[in-house]
Amino acid sequence: MSREGADMWNSSTGVDLGIRRGRAHHARLLHSAWTLATVTALAAGPVAANELEGVRIHDAPDTTRVVLSTRDAPSYEIFVLKNPDRVVIDLFDTHVRRSFRTPVANSRVVGKIRSAYRQRVNYRVVLDLAQPAAFEELVLAPIDPYRHRLVIDLYPQHAERVEFRPAISAPEGEREIVVAVDPGHGGEDPGAIGVGQVYEKRVVLAISQHLKRNLDAMAGLRAVMIRTGDYYVPLRTRVQLAQQKLAADYFVSIHADAYRTPRVSGASVYTLSQRGASSETARWLAEKENRSDLVGGFGPVSFDDVDDAVAQIVVDVSMDSKRNRSIELAETVLHALGREVKLLRNRVGEAGFAVLKSPVMPSILVETGFLSNPNEARQLATASYQRRVARAIANGIQEYARDHPPAGTLLATMKDRGGVRYVVKRGDSLSVIAARYRITTRQLKARNGISGDVIRVGQELVVPYAEASGS
Repeated sequence: MSREGADMWNSSTGVDLGIRRGRAHHARLLHSAWTLATVTALAAGPVAANELEGVRIHDAPDTTRVVLSTRDAPSYEIFVLKNPDRVVIDLFDTHVRRSFRTPVANSRVVGKIRSAYRQRVNYRVVLDLAQPAAFEELVLAPIDPYRHRLVIDLYPQHAERVEFRPAISAPEGEREIVVAVDPGHGGEDPGAIGVGQVYEKRVVLAISQHLKRNLDAMAGLRAVMIRTGDYYVPLRTRVQLAQQKLAADYFVSIHADAYRTPRVSGASVYTLSQRGASSETARWLAEKENRSDLVGGFGPVSFDDVDDAVAQIVVDVSMDSKRNRSIELAETVLHALGREVKLLRNRVGEAGFAVLKSPVMPSILVETGFLSNPNEARQLATASYQRRVARAIANGIQEYARDHPPAGTLLATMKDRGGVRYVVKRGDSLSVIAARYRITTRQLKARNGISGDVIRVGQELVVPYAEASGS
């Protein structure tokens, strides 16, 4: 019998490194071998009490999450085989639904996924591993939009380490302002799902990528992404990455939510409130965003273990100047959005968004629109509208940064000195330089006594500082 056939029918094939059994428990079990699970449905199978509804795979930079969705709480057994490395998952008293299809194992760790019925009422899933790995398992209780889930997080032994760090330190007075761009949701957490199966997690990732490109093209600004693909980052981890690893000056979380009625539409901007939500819509949105950790499979968000000093700041943000700076940033971004797209309201909203609970960074949350509104869902699904929204947000951030630059940054130096020296590089033109520094070509020419349009590589110019006009 081939190895594939033996794996399907004989539980003793290979070297068994350990067995884990579970029935609807919430304990995390650590193990050594990389796992990613999915299943190939047979055309028909015997009647069983439970049903395997689907398998999903999400690759993050340092881990991969495999999720098996079942109708009821799963009864299962997991064991590891060597030579070659593979993980076997037996689902007891389980059949697969007729529409079930095995996803392609497009993962750097799982090379192939195989499956078959075993002993007529059990279903076996075999994960052929591309490299050895450790795994952690978790059973999740139902939460909309999912029923029961068996989650397997895989940690490859030779994973490429992802270093989140700010750019190489620049001389005093020349560093860029770092903007942490946070695409909401991701992975197991789809966010809102709009008309035509428009997924919030995909829309906001696309907008965030456009936003990063816009910010990186602006003098004195640099964007860093909290997530770069379809995987989930816990809410608290998002704040920690931005604050501790990325040394961000601003935090901007991008969303596109849904509401109870399709009539609601328009973009909006929010800051953290400790006094309660500024509107029913704000309260509703905050409650939905704050449950993301549960949907994403990481448990409820908590800041309970921060030290007392930080906790006090988190609890009473109104006593910190960060709150006022967040409001100013939010207002500037809101006005910039209003020049490009329809707004939900002409004022900044406030609510208890967990992802905004940084004690030091000005932090805002941008709802780019409502996927529950058919027209807005269609717009948000188009690349042209995504670029338009991203450009407006970037303009608002740049406007705020020019008026309120952090000390020691290039924009602060320009503001203090009335300008900055610039050496012309290959590909530059007067219009390109002017756009990057958000001044007019006429202003650039006047400051440098240039009458024509010709500049040369290596030529030194003085770029004047102009207060943001807001238009």
